[in-house]
Amino acid sequence: MSSFGKIYRVTTYGESHCKGVGCIVDGVPPGMGLTEADIQPQLSRRRPGQSKLTTPRDEKDKVTIMSGTEFGVTLGTPIGLTVPNLDQRPHDYSETDVFPRPSHADYTYLEKYGVKASSGGGRASARETIGRVAAGAIAEKYLKEALGMDIVAFTSSVGKASMSFIRDLQENDTVKPEFYDFLNTIDRATVDADITRCPDQETAEKIKEVILQKSAENDSVGGTVTCVIRNCPVGLGEPCFDKLEAVLAHAMLSIPATKGFEFGSGFSGTTMAGSQHNDAFVIKECGKFGTKTNHSGGVQGGITNGENIYFRVAFKPAATISRDQETTSYDGKVGTLATRGRHDPSVVPRAVPIVESMAALVIMDMFLQQQARRAAMSHLPAIDIHHSLLGKAPKDLAN
Repeated sequence: MSSFGKIYRVTTYGESHCKGVGCIVDGVPPGMGLTEADIQPQLSRRRPGQSKLTTPRDEKDKVTIMSGTEFGVTLGTPIGLTVPNLDQRPHDYSETDVFPRPSHADYTYLEKYGVKASSGGGRASARETIGRVAAGAIAEKYLKEALGMDIVAFTSSVGKASMSFIRDLQENDTVKPEFYDFLNTIDRATVDADITRCPDQETAEKIKEVILQKSAENDSVGGTVTCVIRNCPVGLGEPCFDKLEAVLAHAMLSIPATKGFEFGSGFSGTTMAGSQHNDAFVIKECGKFGTKTNHSGGVQGGITNGENIYFRVAFKPAATISRDQETTSYDGKVGTLATRGRHDPSVVPRAVPIVESMAALVIMDMFLQQQARRAAMSHLPAIDIHHSLLGKAPKDLAN
């Protein structure tokens, strides 16, 4: 389906080479300042043609707010957002009328719907994510202004070039404390300082070499994006089926080209003993109740515990590459597909704001669900609740 969320609900529309793409956003709280200038920065980070490491397709991805605001203020009504497709080249895809592209969605869309988009990937194209990023930018603005929340993603690996914390996981099945300190301080300015969006300069140089080599070979390469969410309130997540990490996994694996999702300690946690993995509760120096370690990734029982939320998303090599590939036509004839068009040698650097935006959509929706529950509780008359239900000692032992 093309909609995501329950209270903060986003419906995206558009294909790769139609007249435009965008979304409708329901559930935006009224009274928040909002103009195109609040949305455009994330779209500009996502847009194609921004460096030699990305597709040369030249789209400005300029957003227009069509509804839901007046005088720069949200009305609480659906917000319509649209972005035109200016650099369309549907003729680049005439060969795919006959040959399905290897590992692309041409065949499966045709089998599912009985028809398919004849130009580009249709709804399977990364152009679809423009609506997600635009809606995510609105959610981020609210979360930042209302809660002081930060969501920062970065390129953590491309091919075999990876940041040190990934190498630690691969070699030692552990993460050093410095990684958690890094998650506390990383910001978007640091991430965007390099075109790879990798905040470690040594690794960034290796990643550039990998991507440029694959580009020269008319090939592609995959990688991972790591994301951290800071200052998230305690209590978000809807057990049992909408646990916070489960909905994040749903959101991230709905992004085109994703192949894996790892939350908190992830697969490395499977090699640890319970005594090592357990996050002991402490009173921190700031006086806040929290955990000494954070193998849980900020979520326990599917509910946020106030610690940093962190996860990693795996992206495959882009399926469409500019080299001849042997394949078979829809009528069973073996042939060679010479793909034209303009494509990313690696989708990872441009995926960073998409990951951030999907995280924002999840947290925004979960926050509004929790606020609705709290508001409903607040209207009930006060009753005497047994101390064990409140996590308190009996009154006669309280002192």
